Formats: sequence, structure tokens, C-alpha cells
Amino acid sequence: MRWYERLYVGEKAKKRRHTIIRSIRKNEASGYYVLTPPSNEKNILDMYPMFTLCQPYYEEKEPYIIGVAEDYGDAARLAGRIIEEMYRKTGAFRLEEFLSQRVK
Repeated sequence: MRWYERLYVGEKAKKRRHTIIRSIRKNEASGYYVLTPPSNEKNILDMYPMFTLCQPYYEEKEPYIIGVAEDYGDAARLAGRIIEEMYRKTGAFRLEEFLSQRVK
């Protein structure tokens, strides 16, 4: 897995951020969610339960994680926050451009 250097963290996940990240890295996380860039051009973001990324397909694909969340609701709110911030700063829904601006 690759990690966005300015990782987004859900509100519920903030207190357990390091534990969640460690669990995800070890593929031990079952209830957590991760946000990644879209897998197709129709989406703005993709949201996966962590157990999905433990499948062999994703081991080869090496997902780029831009956000972590405690549960589905936390992930949905985090996705909304990212999308709102992206639109406010760029006036568009171009995630790659937004993330690169955020790193500078």
C-alpha cells in the first residue's frame, strides 16, 4: 500500500489514528474503511472496507490510501469533507490536481 503524505483521518478515527494505520499496514484491520482515488472516471473517490483490500487482487494493485476512517459513517463524512474542500479550493472535482496542490 502507498500512503498519501497528508493523510485524511475521520473524526471518529482521530483518537485511534496510529492504531488504525498500524492495523491496516499489517492487514489486521477488519472494521476500518479507507479512501482511495477513484477506480474509474465516474467516481470522485472510492471507499473500501479494509477487509476488501486484503484480497489478492489488491495486493498486486497496491492501493493509494488518502484517508482512513473508523467505520462506514465516519468514511462517508470524511469523503464529504474531502470533496467539499476539493471543490472549494479548485472549483472542480479533480482529485489528483487537488492532492498535489495540498502537498506543496
